[in-house]
Amino acid sequence: MSSRLPAQGVSSVSDPVRRLSRRRLLRHTVAGAGALLAAAPLSGCASPASASGASALSVWDLFQGGDGMLMDEMIEAVSTGSGGTKGPEGAKGFEIDRTILDWGPSYYTKLAMSAAGGRASDVAAMHLSRLAGYAPGGLVDPFDLDLLAEFGVTRKDFTPAVWERTQHDGTVYAIPLDVHPFIVFYDKEAAESAGLLDPSGELAPMGSPEALLDAGKALAEATGQAGILFGHVTDTAQNWRLFAGLYAQTGAEFTLPDGGAPQIDTDAAIRVVTLMKQLFDGRTNPNNLDYNAALAAFTSRRGGMAMLGEWELPTLKKAGFPLGAAPFPQVFDRPAVYTDSHSFVLPHQENPDPARRREAHRYVAEILKQSLTWASAGHIPAYQPVLAEPGYAALEPQSSYADAAKVAVLDPPNWFVGAGSNFQNRMCQPLQSALLGNTSAEKAVRQMVREADALLRQPNPVA
Repeated sequence: MSSRLPAQGVSSVSDPVRRLSRRRLLRHTVAGAGALLAAAPLSGCASPASASGASALSVWDLFQGGDGMLMDEMIEAVSTGSGGTKGPEGAKGFEIDRTILDWGPSYYTKLAMSAAGGRASDVAAMHLSRLAGYAPGGLVDPFDLDLLAEFGVTRKDFTPAVWERTQHDGTVYAIPLDVHPFIVFYDKEAAESAGLLDPSGELAPMGSPEALLDAGKALAEATGQAGILFGHVTDTAQNWRLFAGLYAQTGAEFTLPDGGAPQIDTDAAIRVVTLMKQLFDGRTNPNNLDYNAALAAFTSRRGGMAMLGEWELPTLKKAGFPLGAAPFPQVFDRPAVYTDSHSFVLPHQENPDPARRREAHRYVAEILKQSLTWASAGHIPAYQPVLAEPGYAALEPQSSYADAAKVAVLDPPNWFVGAGSNFQNRMCQPLQSALLGNTSAEKAVRQMVREADALLRQPNPVA
């Protein structure tokens, strides 16, 4: 990532809000479907279908840069039928009107407004961690699982850890495209010199906080510089990602009940923050790096390991040294990896056309089957049959951390929580203060509890 805040699972490049041009849109149109109007600039929350006629299936997403190009490729495959399969009626291909918006709070505001205003797209992308802010208020419609099954997608095709979060009150409102975890990347040569690899050449299990601390020291000795790199200063998510994954490993619950006080195991939280402070002590491992500085230090081999989201894989592979990756090491009582998931939702429509809804389900199913393409950027396909393909096993280092999806841990299911939320930012601030040595672990945890309590007291605007 260049000069920007690290968006979880979102492309490195931040483009302006845009619609596909007529030329690009025609690349995603079934031959012979008829002439389409040129795509006009996005105004407010106008329905994407309005620009190209009722026949086009309208899709909103936030995939830009490299991810955006991969999604282009996947849409091209299912639109032309080159990668799709015939449905029950023998149908093949799609006419797609794709709208790409900037990721962040503005994307989710536009998505909510379009659903509330009756001008929603047929399909939209959503971080699974944001679903709790949309499903309870009726801003997204449920999927028809029988209809998805007709097109070859069932709940058995997803890990239980991820599938559980697709639901509200037992009804499925999201279908995951991927799992994008917070993992560790490492310099294979440095890790080998530090004695951290198993006989197969992969990162060996650690199993305790002490082992993680020792790994940092061994990597620092091997590189002659830093051991483990982590960028967090002024960042709105990084500290929370690290804390949340480690906290889940303790087996403690981080529960934010509506109308109640936060249910947080403060002893477990203090244990985690204490480890974070010990790990990033400013000596063996730097404690004062921002995101871009940590990324630059790792790509220039000034550290043996980096704690990052898997979405940085394309950037890291360009560095040219032997690169390894692994799920975040288990150091407490149970395996757990902090993750999120790009998912598909059906934005609410008052009177959805049954034929278009059927096509929306078919589109989601066919895109999932193209997710080997998506995996090239580092994302773990949520659709498990893709993981069994020989092509996925050949992806390195992607296949090395695929098991992270089995122990995925997402943000608490609350309306104010999730990717790009103020909740993550407010959790990060006391954690940053602790890592910089400006406050104790105990005081940082108390501040996190106060911040969570303040957010719980805010009224849900879509309740």
